[in-house]
Amino acid sequence: MARNYKDWLAAYVAYASFSEAPARMHFWCGVSAIAGALRRRVWLDMAYFKWHTNFYIIIVAPPGIVSKSTTAGIAMNLLRKVPGVNFGPDVVTWQALVQSFSESTESFQMPDGDFYTMSAITIESSEFGNLLNPADRDMIDLLVTLWDGKQGAFKKVTKMSGSDSVENPWINLVACTTPSWIAGNFPEYVIGGGFTSRCLFVYADTKDKYVAYPILAVPSDLKETERKLVQDLEHIATNLAGGYKLDPSAIKWGTEWYEFHYKNKPPHLDDERFGGYIARKQTHIHKLAMILAAAVRDAMVITSDDLALANKMVTDLEEDMPRVFSKIGRSEDSVQAERFINFIQKHGEVPYDEAYRFIYSNFPNLQDFEGILNGAIRSNYVELLQKGNVQFLRAKDAARIN
Repeated sequence: MARNYKDWLAAYVAYASFSEAPARMHFWCGVSAIAGALRRRVWLDMAYFKWHTNFYIIIVAPPGIVSKSTTAGIAMNLLRKVPGVNFGPDVVTWQALVQSFSESTESFQMPDGDFYTMSAITIESSEFGNLLNPADRDMIDLLVTLWDGKQGAFKKVTKMSGSDSVENPWINLVACTTPSWIAGNFPEYVIGGGFTSRCLFVYADTKDKYVAYPILAVPSDLKETERKLVQDLEHIATNLAGGYKLDPSAIKWGTEWYEFHYKNKPPHLDDERFGGYIARKQTHIHKLAMILAAAVRDAMVITSDDLALANKMVTDLEEDMPRVFSKIGRSEDSVQAERFINFIQKHGEVPYDEAYRFIYSNFPNLQDFEGILNGAIRSNYVELLQKGNVQFLRAKDAARIN
């Protein structure tokens, strides 16, 4: 069966583009859909280990901005229509995972005739906080281990059920949350301990466009496009299996990239919290390259173009990474002071009395208004000016500080 679209991801982004979320958010939700269709059927062999196509994709935005759960749901609703794809629990516990893995265990025949067993699930969570407790170290460590996709039986001893064993487990995750939830619930050790370096955070704080009534914005053939997208996902889920190979151009590109990557650390990621991510960026790129290849062809080959585009899309997320984690480990006073500066920047210019009322009404526990103001002035975000008998605060930097 031939495919309907030359590039499934491009077709999907166009299909989802009538909502308010930015295109890159749709792109990454589409990536999660292809990953869920591929399951553990494909990999890239590195001799000592294998890279698989599972992702932990976290959609991050302030409340009410880009309809996070709806955005993820557009892709996951397509994936749910693909036979053989299994979805995991709404709340992550080891017991719930064991049940989901056991229900999803299957064997399939590889191109070489051998049979391969896997236990693959995709998890969709509209509220990351309902799915996972970041303070649960055992579960965080478990998700770290499962992301790595080691081959063989995974065994875990629990007090309640003794020893549980899962054959070749594989988890693909897309979840939604807010910067405030991350700040309030992610301990520092989670940031530096390996879990977040295995996640890709897709951030937005503005609508891509305003769509009051989506049903009026979508084309009349939307259902037909949906049918074709699902059909192509079924094709990917059925026809792609085995190991991907890097063609000579990809090997050359990847070798040059690897040396440059470790000799030129991005200044905006020059923080020990991002050290784990820097070390795993190569993995993220090659995982995504397999997804990009699967989106356009059945041949199990990765080209330099696949790697270059994967690098571009992963790197595109990095500028916002400091904003995702900016409030972690900070005092309440510093967070509130940042909100005050953003208030001034949003309005451009605010009378002194109005700024004082904003502080008083929003931060009753923060009494040092002059301290906040002086800090904002010294950091060159705000200036104080006089207009007749009235004092004003004016923003000096149009960029938001978070």
